Amino acid sequence: MSLWNFVKDVGAKLMGASDSKPADAEILKAEAVKHGLDLTGIDLAVDGDRVTILGRAASTEELEKIMLAVGNTAGVAQVESVAEVAKSAPESRTYQVKKGDSLWHIAEHMYGKGNGAKFDIIFQANRPMLSDPDKIYPGQILRVPDAG
Repeated sequence: MSLWNFVKDVGAKLMGASDSKPADAEILKAEAVKHGLDLTGIDLAVDGDRVTILGRAASTEELEKIMLAVGNTAGVAQVESVAEVAKSAPESRTYQVKKGDSLWHIAEHMYGKGNGAKFDIIFQANRPMLSDPDKIYPGQILRVPDAG
């Protein structure tokens, strides 16, 4: 079980959402599916600005990507996962993008000085939500898996 915090006035503007209220569960699910994520066996519950993911995901990675797809939308402040995973792996850390950040800078910050070239690990961990390593925005939450 994990709880990730998001910036609720940042992210994709979905139908029915505002900075103070997320879209309904079906629209949030459609957003995740739009990114090619498998929501078979997954349900979402929306309570205020908090979304809870229920059910069973194929893997920890898939579950975390669902959390990102749902959380990086307008009106969502927290995403909690109580879902089980079929293929368990260590959970990723998260990073909130700041003004002026690049994936290189984030890799240096998260993996240590001299490790900026590991930016591709972060980029790949956030695909398909990230289509280009240069297209990140302040307030966005990214997955940062272990570099090892």
